[in-house]
Amino acid sequence: MGAQIMCSFGTGPGSLIVVPQGPPVLIEGKPAATVMDHIPFVNIAPFPTCIAPTNPAGMAKVPPTPGPCIPVTTAPWVPPSPTTQINKKPALCMGATLMCTAWAGVITIVNPGATKEIVN
Repeated sequence: MGAQIMCSFGTGPGSLIVVPQGPPVLIEGKPAATVMDHIPFVNIAPFPTCIAPTNPAGMAKVPPTPGPCIPVTTAPWVPPSPTTQINKKPALCMGATLMCTAWAGVITIVNPGATKEIVN
């Protein structure tokens, strides 16, 4: 919860919102995220604006201008290592990527919001 995320076509960072599904696992007092935390407007808030050349609300207009960000994240995050799990789902960590399928943006974690490791 509170990890800072960035889209390759976003004009500024956003925050990851974690809604625990199952027993909450906390890291530094905040809910830990899984790859399933990818739902637009629930987990992925809009970035300030979008500069994707394919976004008809912005850069695809004449003249091109940054448009509103409407995240379209239809598939889960792709983790760098699916072996660490939370409630039987791969944990979300640095190096994971999420595709904005409508505008071809790639969302990454730029600050995890927590630095401690879970050791079982």
